Amino acid sequence: MPIAKRENADLYFEETGTGEAIITTHGLSESSLYWRLTGVTEILSKTFRVISMDMRAHGKTVVHGEPYGFDDETMGADITFIADQLGIEKFHLLSHATGGFVAARYAMTHSNRLLSLILTDTTSSTSNIVAKPESIDRYNDKFARTFEGSTWDDAFIRLKKTPGPFFRGIMESDHSEEMLKIAKSVVEGSDRNTLAAFIRSFYKDPDRRIEGLRNITCPTLIIYGEKDDLFIETSKLMAQEIPDSKLIEYEGIGHMTAIEAPERLARDIQDFISR
Repeated sequence: MPIAKRENADLYFEETGTGEAIITTHGLSESSLYWRLTGVTEILSKTFRVISMDMRAHGKTVVHGEPYGFDDETMGADITFIADQLGIEKFHLLSHATGGFVAARYAMTHSNRLLSLILTDTTSSTSNIVAKPESIDRYNDKFARTFEGSTWDDAFIRLKKTPGPFFRGIMESDHSEEMLKIAKSVVEGSDRNTLAAFIRSFYKDPDRRIEGLRNITCPTLIIYGEKDDLFIETSKLMAQEIPDSKLIEYEGIGHMTAIEAPERLARDIQDFISR
Protein backbone atom coordinates (compact mmCIF):
# COMPACT_ATOMS: atom_id res chain seq x y z
CA MET A 1 0.00 0.00 0.00
CA PRO A 2 1.69 3.27 -1.09
CA ILE A 3 2.11 5.54 1.91
CA ALA A 4 4.03 8.81 2.22
CA LYS A 5 4.95 9.24 5.90
CA ARG A 6 4.92 12.92 6.87
CA GLU A 7 5.53 13.50 10.59
CA ASN A 8 2.49 11.94 12.36
CA ALA A 9 0.52 11.36 9.14
CA ASP A 10 0.45 8.34 6.85
CA LEU A 11 -0.66 9.84 3.53
CA TYR A 12 -2.18 7.23 1.24
CA PHE A 13 -2.05 7.61 -2.51
CA GLU A 14 -2.60 5.55 -5.65
CA GLU A 15 -0.41 5.83 -8.74
CA THR A 16 -1.01 4.62 -12.28
CA GLY A 17 0.07 5.51 -15.81
CA THR A 18 3.09 7.31 -17.23
CA GLY A 19 3.74 10.78 -18.62
CA GLU A 20 3.26 14.21 -17.09
CA ALA A 21 2.03 13.92 -13.52
CA ILE A 22 -1.50 14.72 -12.38
CA ILE A 23 -2.05 14.86 -8.61
CA THR A 24 -5.69 14.69 -7.53
CA THR A 25 -7.61 15.78 -4.47
CA HIS A 26 -11.26 15.04 -3.70
CA GLY A 27 -14.34 16.27 -1.88
CA LEU A 28 -15.62 15.82 1.67
CA SER A 29 -16.09 12.17 2.68
CA GLU A 30 -14.63 11.00 -0.64
CA SER A 31 -11.17 9.60 -1.39
CA SER A 32 -9.03 8.65 -4.37
CA LEU A 33 -11.93 6.34 -5.25
CA TYR A 34 -13.86 9.38 -6.51
CA TRP A 35 -11.58 9.41 -9.53
CA ARG A 36 -10.92 5.65 -9.83
CA LEU A 37 -14.39 4.14 -9.46
CA THR A 38 -15.87 6.62 -11.91
CA GLY A 39 -13.36 5.70 -14.60
CA VAL A 40 -11.70 9.12 -14.77
CA THR A 41 -8.37 7.73 -13.53
CA GLU A 42 -8.44 4.94 -16.10
CA ILE A 43 -8.97 7.36 -18.97
CA LEU A 44 -6.38 9.88 -17.81
CA SER A 45 -3.75 7.25 -17.01
CA LYS A 46 -3.59 6.26 -20.67
CA THR A 47 -1.60 9.43 -21.32
CA PHE A 48 -0.65 10.75 -17.86
CA ARG A 49 0.90 9.62 -14.59
CA VAL A 50 -2.03 9.93 -12.19
CA ILE A 51 -1.34 10.18 -8.44
CA SER A 52 -4.58 10.24 -6.43
CA MET A 53 -4.20 11.05 -2.75
CA ASP A 54 -6.54 10.48 0.18
CA MET A 55 -6.66 13.76 2.09
CA ARG A 56 -6.42 13.88 5.88
CA ALA A 57 -9.49 12.38 7.63
CA HIS A 58 -10.44 10.57 4.41
CA GLY A 59 -10.06 7.10 2.96
CA LYS A 60 -6.90 5.25 3.96
CA THR A 61 -4.88 8.26 5.12
CA VAL A 62 -4.32 8.13 8.88
CA VAL A 63 -3.16 10.86 11.26
CA HIS A 64 -1.74 9.51 14.51
CA GLY A 65 -2.76 12.03 17.17
CA GLU A 66 -2.52 15.79 17.36
CA PRO A 67 -1.84 17.99 15.51
CA TYR A 68 -4.31 16.57 13.01
CA GLY A 69 -3.62 19.19 10.37
CA PHE A 70 -7.23 19.52 9.26
CA ASP A 71 -6.58 22.87 7.59
CA ASP A 72 -5.88 24.07 4.06
CA GLU A 73 -2.26 25.07 4.70
CA THR A 74 -1.22 21.69 6.13
CA MET A 75 -3.11 19.79 3.46
CA GLY A 76 -1.54 21.94 0.76
CA ALA A 77 1.85 21.03 2.20
CA ASP A 78 0.81 17.36 1.93
CA ILE A 79 0.52 17.85 -1.84
CA THR A 80 4.06 19.20 -2.02
CA PHE A 81 5.32 16.40 0.22
CA ILE A 82 3.88 13.64 -1.97
CA ALA A 83 5.23 15.31 -5.13
CA ASP A 84 8.68 15.62 -3.55
CA GLN A 85 8.63 12.01 -2.32
CA LEU A 86 7.90 10.86 -5.88
CA GLY A 87 10.54 13.15 -7.39
CA ILE A 88 7.97 15.23 -9.28
CA GLU A 89 9.04 18.84 -9.78
CA LYS A 90 5.99 20.13 -11.70
CA PHE A 91 2.54 18.62 -12.01
CA HIS A 92 -1.07 19.22 -12.95
CA LEU A 93 -3.38 19.54 -9.93
CA LEU A 94 -6.90 18.13 -10.37
CA SER A 95 -9.39 18.84 -7.59
CA HIS A 96 -13.00 18.52 -6.54
CA ALA A 97 -15.08 20.40 -3.92
CA THR A 98 -13.22 20.48 -0.56
CA GLY A 99 -10.08 19.30 -2.31
CA GLY A 100 -10.53 22.32 -4.55
CA PHE A 101 -10.63 24.63 -1.53
CA VAL A 102 -7.15 23.31 -0.75
CA ALA A 103 -5.98 23.34 -4.39
CA ALA A 104 -7.10 26.92 -5.10
CA ARG A 105 -5.26 28.22 -2.06
CA TYR A 106 -2.24 26.06 -2.81
CA ALA A 107 -2.00 27.56 -6.29
CA MET A 108 -1.99 31.09 -4.86
CA THR A 109 1.50 30.53 -3.48
CA HIS A 110 2.74 27.47 -5.39
CA SER A 111 1.93 28.20 -9.03
CA ASN A 112 5.61 27.61 -9.77
CA ARG A 113 5.04 23.90 -9.05
CA LEU A 114 1.96 23.62 -11.26
CA LEU A 115 1.72 22.84 -14.95
CA SER A 116 -2.00 23.52 -14.65
CA LEU A 117 -4.82 23.72 -12.12
CA ILE A 118 -8.23 22.06 -12.59
CA LEU A 119 -10.97 23.12 -10.17
CA THR A 120 -14.28 21.23 -10.29
CA ASP A 121 -17.34 22.25 -8.26
CA THR A 122 -15.46 24.30 -5.71
CA THR A 123 -14.44 27.69 -4.32
CA SER A 124 -11.43 29.48 -2.86
CA SER A 125 -12.83 29.99 0.66
CA THR A 126 -13.00 27.24 3.27
CA SER A 127 -16.44 28.18 4.61
CA ASN A 128 -19.61 28.04 2.55
CA ILE A 129 -21.26 30.68 4.71
CA VAL A 130 -20.19 34.25 5.37
CA ALA A 131 -20.72 34.95 9.05
CA LYS A 132 -18.98 35.70 12.34
CA PRO A 133 -16.62 32.94 13.56
CA GLU A 134 -19.00 31.80 16.30
CA SER A 135 -21.85 31.47 13.80
CA ILE A 136 -19.63 29.47 11.45
CA ASP A 137 -18.66 27.18 14.33
CA ARG A 138 -22.31 26.58 15.22
CA TYR A 139 -23.13 25.84 11.57
CA ASN A 140 -20.23 23.39 11.32
CA ASP A 141 -21.12 21.70 14.59
CA LYS A 142 -24.69 21.12 13.39
CA PHE A 143 -23.37 19.68 10.13
CA ALA A 144 -20.78 17.52 11.93
CA ARG A 145 -23.44 16.02 14.19
CA THR A 146 -25.20 14.58 11.13
CA PHE A 147 -22.13 12.35 10.69
CA GLU A 148 -21.95 11.19 14.29
CA GLY A 149 -23.94 8.27 15.63
CA SER A 150 -25.16 7.09 12.24
CA THR A 151 -23.99 4.86 9.41
CA TRP A 152 -23.45 5.37 5.69
CA ASP A 153 -26.58 3.28 5.10
CA ASP A 154 -28.54 5.76 7.23
CA ALA A 155 -27.01 8.67 5.33
CA PHE A 156 -27.99 7.34 1.91
CA ILE A 157 -31.54 6.61 3.04
CA ARG A 158 -31.78 10.28 4.03
CA LEU A 159 -30.19 11.39 0.76
CA LYS A 160 -32.86 9.69 -1.28
CA LYS A 161 -35.50 11.70 0.58
CA THR A 162 -33.55 14.96 0.85
CA PRO A 163 -30.65 15.06 -1.61
CA GLY A 164 -29.61 18.62 -0.83
CA PRO A 165 -27.22 20.59 -3.06
CA PHE A 166 -24.57 17.89 -3.36
CA PHE A 167 -26.80 15.09 -4.63
CA ARG A 168 -29.46 17.03 -6.49
CA GLY A 169 -27.95 16.25 -9.89
CA ILE A 170 -27.70 12.55 -9.12
CA MET A 171 -31.25 12.23 -7.82
CA GLU A 172 -32.68 14.07 -10.84
CA SER A 173 -30.84 11.75 -13.23
CA ASP A 174 -32.43 8.78 -14.98
CA HIS A 175 -29.44 6.77 -13.70
CA SER A 176 -29.71 7.83 -10.06
CA GLU A 177 -29.61 4.33 -8.54
CA GLU A 178 -26.45 3.40 -10.43
CA MET A 179 -24.81 6.71 -9.48
CA LEU A 180 -25.80 6.33 -5.82
CA LYS A 181 -24.11 2.93 -5.69
CA ILE A 182 -20.90 4.47 -6.99
CA ALA A 183 -21.17 7.39 -4.56
CA LYS A 184 -21.67 5.03 -1.62
CA SER A 185 -18.63 2.98 -2.65
CA VAL A 186 -16.60 6.19 -2.87
CA VAL A 187 -17.42 7.42 0.64
CA GLU A 188 -17.93 4.36 2.83
CA GLY A 189 -14.19 3.87 3.36
CA SER A 190 -14.05 7.09 5.39
CA ASP A 191 -14.83 7.10 9.11
CA ARG A 192 -17.83 9.28 9.89
CA ASN A 193 -16.62 10.38 13.34
CA THR A 194 -13.25 11.42 11.91
CA LEU A 195 -15.07 13.36 9.21
CA ALA A 196 -17.09 15.14 11.91
CA ALA A 197 -13.84 16.30 13.54
CA PHE A 198 -12.60 17.42 10.13
CA ILE A 199 -15.76 19.45 9.50
CA ARG A 200 -15.42 21.30 12.80
CA SER A 201 -11.77 22.11 12.10
CA PHE A 202 -11.54 22.79 8.36
CA TYR A 203 -14.51 24.91 7.24
CA LYS A 204 -13.53 28.14 8.99
CA ASP A 205 -12.61 30.91 6.55
CA PRO A 206 -15.18 32.67 4.33
CA ASP A 207 -12.52 34.85 2.65
CA ARG A 208 -12.33 34.00 -1.06
CA ARG A 209 -8.90 35.66 -1.25
CA ILE A 210 -9.39 37.65 -4.41
CA GLU A 211 -5.83 38.94 -4.47
CA GLY A 212 -4.58 35.40 -4.08
CA LEU A 213 -6.65 34.27 -7.05
CA ARG A 214 -5.07 37.03 -9.12
CA ASN A 215 -1.64 35.65 -8.18
CA ILE A 216 -2.32 32.24 -9.75
CA THR A 217 -0.06 32.14 -12.80
CA CYS A 218 -0.63 28.63 -14.16
CA PRO A 219 -3.34 27.81 -16.74
CA THR A 220 -6.55 27.03 -14.86
CA LEU A 221 -9.65 25.09 -15.87
CA ILE A 222 -12.82 25.66 -13.83
CA ILE A 223 -15.78 23.30 -14.25
CA TYR A 224 -19.14 23.40 -12.51
CA GLY A 225 -22.48 21.68 -12.93
CA GLU A 226 -25.57 23.67 -13.87
CA LYS A 227 -27.36 22.12 -10.86
CA ASP A 228 -24.47 22.66 -8.42
CA ASP A 229 -26.22 25.52 -6.64
CA LEU A 230 -23.49 26.11 -4.04
CA PHE A 231 -20.62 26.65 -6.46
CA ILE A 232 -21.99 28.37 -9.55
CA GLU A 233 -21.30 31.89 -8.33
CA THR A 234 -17.91 31.01 -6.86
CA SER A 235 -16.81 29.22 -10.04
CA LYS A 236 -17.64 32.29 -12.11
CA LEU A 237 -15.82 34.51 -9.61
CA MET A 238 -12.66 32.41 -9.79
CA ALA A 239 -12.78 32.45 -13.60
CA GLN A 240 -13.10 36.22 -13.48
CA GLU A 241 -10.15 36.72 -11.14
CA ILE A 242 -7.63 34.03 -12.17
CA PRO A 243 -5.71 35.52 -15.10
CA ASP A 244 -5.26 32.50 -17.41
CA SER A 245 -8.49 30.59 -16.82
CA LYS A 246 -11.19 28.78 -18.75
CA LEU A 247 -14.73 28.21 -17.43
CA ILE A 248 -17.04 25.34 -18.47
CA GLU A 249 -20.63 24.75 -17.35
CA TYR A 250 -22.04 21.22 -17.56
CA GLU A 251 -25.69 21.53 -18.53
CA GLY A 252 -28.01 19.22 -16.61
CA ILE A 253 -25.24 18.10 -14.23
CA GLY A 254 -24.93 18.67 -10.49
CA HIS A 255 -22.10 18.68 -7.96
CA MET A 256 -20.68 15.19 -8.54
CA THR A 257 -19.25 15.75 -12.02
CA ALA A 258 -16.96 12.70 -12.01
CA ILE A 259 -19.91 10.46 -11.11
CA GLU A 260 -22.48 12.18 -13.32
CA ALA A 261 -20.35 12.88 -16.42
CA PRO A 262 -17.03 10.99 -16.10
CA GLU A 263 -16.19 10.60 -19.78
CA ARG A 264 -16.88 14.24 -20.58
CA LEU A 265 -14.90 15.37 -17.56
CA ALA A 266 -11.89 13.24 -18.48
CA ARG A 267 -12.04 14.44 -22.10
CA ASP A 268 -12.22 18.10 -21.07
CA ILE A 269 -9.25 17.63 -18.77
CA GLN A 270 -7.25 15.95 -21.52
CA ASP A 271 -8.15 18.66 -24.03
CA PHE A 272 -7.23 21.43 -21.61
CA ILE A 273 -3.88 19.92 -20.66
CA SER A 274 -3.00 19.16 -24.27
CA ARG A 275 -3.04 22.84 -25.17
